[in-house]
Amino acid sequence: MADSPRIKLPYGRQSVSEADIGAVCDVLRDDWITQGPRIAAFERAVADRVSADHGVAVSSGTAALHSACLAAGLGEGDEVVVPTLTFAATAAAVRLAGAEVRLADIDPDTLGLSADTAAAVASSKNKAIIPVDFAGLPCDWAELNDFAKDRRLITIADAAHALGALYQGQPVGSLADMTCFSFHPVKVVTTAEGGMIVTDNAEHAANLRSIRSHGIIREADKFTAADPTRIDDEPWYYEVQSIGLNYRISDLQCALGLSQMDRLSGFLERRLSIASEYQRAFATTDLIRSKPTFSDRVSAWHLYTIELNLEALEWSRAQVFAHLRQCGLGVQVHYIPLHRHPYYRARYGVTLSAFPNAERYYESAISLPLFPDMADTDVEYVVDTVLDTLAQARR
Repeated sequence: MADSPRIKLPYGRQSVSEADIGAVCDVLRDDWITQGPRIAAFERAVADRVSADHGVAVSSGTAALHSACLAAGLGEGDEVVVPTLTFAATAAAVRLAGAEVRLADIDPDTLGLSADTAAAVASSKNKAIIPVDFAGLPCDWAELNDFAKDRRLITIADAAHALGALYQGQPVGSLADMTCFSFHPVKVVTTAEGGMIVTDNAEHAANLRSIRSHGIIREADKFTAADPTRIDDEPWYYEVQSIGLNYRISDLQCALGLSQMDRLSGFLERRLSIASEYQRAFATTDLIRSKPTFSDRVSAWHLYTIELNLEALEWSRAQVFAHLRQCGLGVQVHYIPLHRHPYYRARYGVTLSAFPNAERYYESAISLPLFPDMADTDVEYVVDTVLDTLAQARR
């Protein structure tokens, strides 16, 4: 068997500073390493940054999506529109809540859900939509919110890629009924593993906090079964009024997240700088589809994807991918559309032809390295390697 290529530059990775490490070590010296004060502080920092009233931190981005579906009351008999181009967690959260998924095609420019693609699959059973701000670029939220309002749908934003992104001057996190972020190491900021739901709805926030901790209620004014004359004498008392989960996040993780939030603006600036250099360099070749620009939104640039002009290439996408890996680039493909996976094909009988925009993108897409700690020489190496590879691959 041939040796695997040595990856010089992964498609993404965390940036951890000495200050980040010190913040985590400080927690280890304190009394609280979980269920302590750093969690609320991190929630406040993120919520304030995205102009939301409430933040509820949880153990992962997947936990955030699942919790949001539960807080929205999704269940058996409900349907939720989800774009087919997304990570598995987006639709899995809907199914885990007991609702059914209505897979929709994507807009060919934003690569996210649009009002038109949502309308094409919507039904009378729809209760919510979950747009995905793919690669960090916001969807057209004005149109999506009009669509949802007309049909009285709940909006849950899968903004796992989009912390720090803007739409018409408004931060992602202030555009939907609930917005879910991920803090996985390849995301814009990290807590190692973690996620958060932000919302302006106090009832949603209270439900989310209950869901993440076994459904437990500790606030006396919300008790339904307690003898009010005994509450003062029984400070240990709590109630389980609905079934919840253990989706708690630790103070260790939130200390890292708080420190990372201090660096968010710098992270975003560097990601934009790298993406801009890619944009400039790849505009010189007809072998990569040019990316459209949007004057009304700012991407967080979680990913930088290219779409190959396969008609002009002798090589297949797989051959280009393999060559880039041999050259040390940890390229990836984001994502295999949901309609191609056996579970969704079997459950819903979907066909490839129903998703022409997602199919065209998937067949030609490759994600390139993009993370804040890349040096200028790293960026130059990526550009030179991609252009040299495509020159070899040209018909």
